Amino acid sequence: MPNRPCRRAYDHRVRDLVCEERDPALFAQLGIPRSTTASWIRRGCRPVVTTELFAQDEQQLRARVLKLERRVQLLLSVTRLLLLLVRLFGFRLDSQRVPSGEAKSSILGAIARAKQRIPVTVALRVLGLSASRYHAWLRLDQSCSVDDRSSCPRTIPTQLTHQEISTVHDMATAMEFRHMPIRVLALYAQRIGRVFAAPATWARLIRERGWRRPRQRVYPAKPKTGIRASRPNEIWHIDTSVIRLLDGTRTYLHAIIDSAP
Repeated sequence: MPNRPCRRAYDHRVRDLVCEERDPALFAQLGIPRSTTASWIRRGCRPVVTTELFAQDEQQLRARVLKLERRVQLLLSVTRLLLLLVRLFGFRLDSQRVPSGEAKSSILGAIARAKQRIPVTVALRVLGLSASRYHAWLRLDQSCSVDDRSSCPRTIPTQLTHQEISTVHDMATAMEFRHMPIRVLALYAQRIGRVFAAPATWARLIRERGWRRPRQRVYPAKPKTGIRASRPNEIWHIDTSVIRLLDGTRTYLHAIIDSAP
């Protein structure tokens, strides 16, 4: 039988440094194949069992195992509660937009930390984030950040910026503009120089994003109780009706009512 090449082993500290720096050529002088370092980075850091555990007696090991089991149970309980909240409120990234670059960076950082313990596919399944969307965020140019409305040169000059959309939201949901229809409000925003967008754009944004405009009355509510007099001959109510006869003449009918109880 042909002799198989012996399997090379490397110190776990070398592997940890390569995973932390994410540089396959970090220890090129050791002759580590690039495929091996790339596999380390892809799989992430792994727990290492040292000789410190074997130096403890049986009682200490039992106490350590019991402590770890309690911690695992606590983490499992918290995880179940969080997953229950996610299922009840239906928040999943596959049906939600995340326009903020800061929020996307937080999600990517959380996935990077989770990759050290669980596979990326499991983390994406828990978050409801598709793999294509995740890799698209990773491929974004760092100089332009990951905002949906970034500071990069605009390829569509007529597209509203994030600040303009925020201004539309503030004006559409403001109490001081509740009496204005959408068309009047859009023209008013153009006249004062805040947002230059068509009324149809305003209507589309309000409809797609589910903004609720206030519907309170501008004028005071009509009184439900009429005029009340405290004594006779205090208030008289006169009503006049005009009746047109067949010969074309007009007859005026005056009705006079005393408002006293």
